[in-house]
Amino acid sequence: MSVRTAFAGMRRVADVVFRAGCPDCRARFELGAGALRLAIGATSKTTFYSFTCPECGASVRKPAGDRIVELLTGGGVRTLRLHSTL
Repeated sequence: MSVRTAFAGMRRVADVVFRAGCPDCRARFELGAGALRLAIGATSKTTFYSFTCPECGASVRKPAGDRIVELLTGGGVRTLRLHSTL
């Protein structure tokens, strides 16, 4: 099921929150769409999402596969498309 299908017919959408974890301090928390950034590159190795840990302040970068990209974009996360320099 796609995000579009899941939300079809909804008139008002509550703020979306995403569960995340920090690999540095091991904290688990929820972040709003505004706290995340998604970068889509030419390959799966260059597609990732990032955020700042609210507990320790570490910059966190994690790979984003197709399903994660779909969930993040459907939830309103700002997206940056990376261009190849070739």
